[in-house]
Amino acid sequence: MIHTSTLTAEQIPVRHMEGVTFGFLVVRDLQGEALAYGDSKQVVKPDGLVVDDLRFRFKDGSFYEEITKFTQRDKFRLVSDQWEQKGPSFKKATATWIDVRTGVITVRISEKGKEETTSKRLDLPDDVSNGLLFILLKNVAPSTETTVSFVAVSPKPRVVKWNISPGPEKTIKVGLVTYKAQQYIVKTKIEGPAGFIAPLVGKQPPDAHAWLLKSEAPTFLEFEGALSQDSSVWRIEVAAPKPDSSQMKTP
Repeated sequence: MIHTSTLTAEQIPVRHMEGVTFGFLVVRDLQGEALAYGDSKQVVKPDGLVVDDLRFRFKDGSFYEEITKFTQRDKFRLVSDQWEQKGPSFKKATATWIDVRTGVITVRISEKGKEETTSKRLDLPDDVSNGLLFILLKNVAPSTETTVSFVAVSPKPRVVKWNISPGPEKTIKVGLVTYKAQQYIVKTKIEGPAGFIAPLVGKQPPDAHAWLLKSEAPTFLEFEGALSQDSSVWRIEVAAPKPDSSQMKTP
């Protein structure tokens, strides 16, 4: 007999308003080697729509970008999410679009010179959270478990769950100053018979880990997990820009 459980998911209340930000990021493998550099840009439109743009350029020529649009009126609500990945760092060149208003998920996959585009309509819950993970982690209660929904995007997309639970804190240092970082563990939960079978056939997504500055102004510090369903587990960290040595004048 296959036993299943139902996780209750709900929208996350807005505790920290999002605004205009820009940050530099680096992607590393688990041995610490830098694979890609990029940035996270966020703007707020006059009508209150927030647009978040995350992108990376890899040393091997690969490219990744995710553009997420959402509102933050009392609770976070996804409007749309689109992402694209291509290049040798990924198994397949993929582009996806999620339109929450219509519930239409469109997936375009290019592999071995062939391109296939599929569309499917799903009844999306109010708490669907694609592209919002780093934002929601600033707003979840740090001492309790939280569950939200997201779309596992593939030619046969389905709604699954993210179960977010607090993990051990760690201490970080910036110069002579020490800070506390709160860890969050993100587990993908697939409900029904598919959730029972996934670990048996090696299709259960690995857990992800994120660390945020433990503060009245919680701030992203580090993430360890997969960027997409077919990417490796990488580490994303905050990076500091450096002067362009090619433009430095020799006295």
